[in-house]
Amino acid sequence: MQKIGRFERDGRQFYGSIEGQEVSEAEGVLFDGSGKLSRSGKLHAVGSLKLLAPVIPPKILAVGLNYKSHLGTRPAPTNPEIFYKPVTALQHPGEPIVVPPDAQDVHFEGELVVVIGKTVRNANREEAAAAVFGVTCGNDVSDRNWQRGPNADRQWWRAKGCDTFAPLGPWIVTGINYGDLALETRVNGEVLQKQRTSDLIFDVPETISFVSRFVTLTPGDLIYTGTPGNTRKMNPGDVVEVEIENIGVLRNPVK
Repeated sequence: MQKIGRFERDGRQFYGSIEGQEVSEAEGVLFDGSGKLSRSGKLHAVGSLKLLAPVIPPKILAVGLNYKSHLGTRPAPTNPEIFYKPVTALQHPGEPIVVPPDAQDVHFEGELVVVIGKTVRNANREEAAAAVFGVTCGNDVSDRNWQRGPNADRQWWRAKGCDTFAPLGPWIVTGINYGDLALETRVNGEVLQKQRTSDLIFDVPETISFVSRFVTLTPGDLIYTGTPGNTRKMNPGDVVEVEIENIGVLRNPVK
């Protein structure tokens, strides 16, 4: 298992491997095909660095209606329900989710996020699984009024895509069984979502395989895999935490 983060210090951004309370700075590019980082020899105390979203992806996809506990009375889809979120929606760990003007019903959605590590097209299940570089935590922030209210937009460009509506982090974890991890979402310390990733309707390899039939996935692409249970409106002053077993805690205030 390896924890890989993206950091900033003195205006300089870099990747690093988290080892206890230290970060071993890396050199070169993250997705070079080796699946490993080359160490530069420089060590930093974790507390001396600003933690950034662990990757700037070429594109962000997300899956809707992917836990039975989130469906309610709606029927289960026959294929993964895929939509896009813009890269500009990314937000760093610890930075605020900003409720935009006119938004009325902005909800959290705690999710496992998959980071693609190699180019994949028309993949079978085994090829899809091999394309996973690692996983992290995400929050698919959504305004329910713009999504399905009386005057909902035809597309989810605002409901799912406003600036700061895709918190990501705290880091990418490689080499773990992401198919069975405990996921928990808390608001101000209250547990509001709790499920295991083994309960996904469409698991990670199936989702990647399906997407790759139509859209080529490339290194660094993200797939938010869906949220469980119920969600509710967030208010300014709230603090939202998405915690996934063996990964960590993604924490963001709301303003």
